[in-house]
Amino acid sequence: MIAPSILSADFARLAEEAEAVATADWLHVDVMDAHFVPNLTLGLPVVQSLLKATDIPLDCHLMIEDPARWAPPYAEAGAYNVTFHAEATDDPVAVARDIRAAGAKAGLSVKPNTPIEPYLEILRDFDTLLVMSVEPGFGGQSFISAVLDKAKIVRRLVDAGELRLVVEIDGGINADTIEQAAEAGIDCFVAGSAIYNTADPGATVEKLRSRAAAAQSPHHAAR
Repeated sequence: MIAPSILSADFARLAEEAEAVATADWLHVDVMDAHFVPNLTLGLPVVQSLLKATDIPLDCHLMIEDPARWAPPYAEAGAYNVTFHAEATDDPVAVARDIRAAGAKAGLSVKPNTPIEPYLEILRDFDTLLVMSVEPGFGGQSFISAVLDKAKIVRRLVDAGELRLVVEIDGGINADTIEQAAEAGIDCFVAGSAIYNTADPGATVEKLRSRAAAAQSPHHAAR
């Protein structure tokens, strides 16, 4: 699955930028509040407008404080998947429950330096795990390959039938790094500048998808 990140799109032309990647599986929307991360991007009004402008399921990544308060409205608005950060709340399971009750899939995200082990027990309450392969806050950063160990741990649990969730990665994904990520068992790849900084974003989506599919292990691809 390929999820282009509109953080790298032209914010004045978001409807057209969504149309340019019409074959994408999800459209990744980075919501930042300038508190949890040192950047301010966009919020619920832009998501509501995007929902009217595209049929691509919206994958909202909330890099914000107090997700218990702010996450459910994104689900109510019609986002397909609403992901928040493990580091931003003391009760991730309750937030996930509220997101699901409001009609969306619930995702948990972890920063590069956050270990996954403390969260393995609660992942059964989630539909998505988003492994950050850069420090959240800004696009265009370099890929941190060490985080793939987290993906491998979760992939083994999914393949063993102990978990059912999409393993997603975000940060520094491009034609070179997507193969490493696919080999580690990633299902969904978020790419921003690697897609939107090309002449034909739609064709780039397809190229990335084929590179990921070729790199996935036969066992993973057969699932």
